[in-house]
Amino acid sequence: MIVAMASYRAVMLTRKGGPEVLEPVELPMTEPGPHEVRVAVRATGAGGTDILMRRGRYGFAPPIPFVPGYEVVGEVELLGEGVSGLRVGQRVAALVVHGGYAEKIVRPASEFVPVPEGLDDAEVVALILNYVTAYQAMHRVARVQAGQTALVTGANGGVGTAALELLRVAGVRAIGAASTAHHGVVRALGATPVSSRDAPIDAGVRAIVPEGVDAAFDGLGGRFVRQCIRATRRGGIVVGYGFSGTMRDNVPSRWAPVRGFAALFLGAPLAGRRGRFYGITLRYRKDPQPFREDLTKLFTLLAEGKIRPPIAARLPLLAAREANEMLERGGVGGKIVHLR
Repeated sequence: MIVAMASYRAVMLTRKGGPEVLEPVELPMTEPGPHEVRVAVRATGAGGTDILMRRGRYGFAPPIPFVPGYEVVGEVELLGEGVSGLRVGQRVAALVVHGGYAEKIVRPASEFVPVPEGLDDAEVVALILNYVTAYQAMHRVARVQAGQTALVTGANGGVGTAALELLRVAGVRAIGAASTAHHGVVRALGATPVSSRDAPIDAGVRAIVPEGVDAAFDGLGGRFVRQCIRATRRGGIVVGYGFSGTMRDNVPSRWAPVRGFAALFLGAPLAGRRGRFYGITLRYRKDPQPFREDLTKLFTLLAEGKIRPPIAARLPLLAAREANEMLERGGVGGKIVHLR
């Protein structure tokens, strides 16, 4: 008698290219090894790193082919030998970097953070990458204080909207740089909008805060780094965390990020500002404990209603192509999430 092998559905990144390289596949079910758990995925998210991975420009991606999907929320389905602190049926969240576009995922139990009851899966997904990035850039790098002022570029994006919300919670006056079409999003999050396209960002900021902001958080990179430096007061800090402004026809520029790094690490000190770069994955791999601590704090803020992640779209769990097409069209306000 032939016994059919159990399988699950996933989306595979098969080669470099556009959204069409994301292909649905059936994969054999795997058992968790010692200190691992198998999780039934309830939700995953889409973001700019998906584009970088597809184009072969993301250093933390495994060799192609692989299953993408940066963050997951799911239910513990099976415990491997030696696992403690988690139970079958428990809802958990993790920053997995790849593997999220799948119905199942097997990872070390230490990667998963328990999710409190009563929280929405889509909003929890938004916290894992976007809000932890914003929170750590603010509190572990810039160390913002109540009463200060801050600039956020790409303010309508996933990390940008997170930063605006968290700055409001921290008592920091926020200025959000975005295209005019998204100024309503910026205002709704308690920030003052300035244009990111019609004029240099620093001109708009200096019209509001003539002395410059205390901190700038830049997710655009390239030429925008210099604008952030000019928008920041002497002695202030510019924190770079992304390169979305260096894309040309949805292809990452090779040299624009280099020029942005030069401005951040050389230009900022020469101008009397501090320049720092923040990368959530690099920090997490060096020491995952701050991530666990900060995600837990964000769960509390969400439960208390102090933050409410903007959700741009709720798509089926494996609708990776559709999400990537939305990202490449641009203009997404908030987080794209996939739900089972």
